[in-house]
Amino acid sequence: MITDPTPSTTSPTSASTPASTASARKTIWAWTIATFFGAGFGKPGPGTWGSVAAVLLWAAYAWLFHPTPQALLLFLLAGIALTLLLGIPASTIVARESGLHDPQFVVIDEVAGQWIALLFSPFDLRHALIALVLFRLFDITKPFPIRRLEDLPEGWGIVLDDVGAGLYALGVASLLRIWI
Repeated sequence: MITDPTPSTTSPTSASTPASTASARKTIWAWTIATFFGAGFGKPGPGTWGSVAAVLLWAAYAWLFHPTPQALLLFLLAGIALTLLLGIPASTIVARESGLHDPQFVVIDEVAGQWIALLFSPFDLRHALIALVLFRLFDITKPFPIRRLEDLPEGWGIVLDDVGAGLYALGVASLLRIWI
């Protein structure tokens, strides 16, 4: 009897591990939401792509509909609520399916944080850039206690650290608006 001398790359136990089945099945709605319709697959820096997509959606709404400041605020609040309600479970599902603790391509958290940073901002390029830069700064550096939020379980930790970064950016942007 002739046997194959090369070792098998799969074993019965490895086929059942989460990492090996991650590529086999994807929950489409969760991946669509978590990657913010594919923005999370942008390279380099998928988080920045997610933030830019959030700013562009805010700008498109403001440019197309010319809302009052109150209507723009309500649009953002509704968007934030939606990203949190859908983003936390979607992030949990995608993290489980990908086998990664906090996948970089999950950017719905950046969208929520960026929209928080844009709260109360008038619609113009200067304020959009200030909110974008401040949010990315706080998201990347994660000052105290934001980094501790990453320790929350699954989607909660993925999303809420960016909510914290968005709140920091909102605070600084609001102070800057007083002076500029």
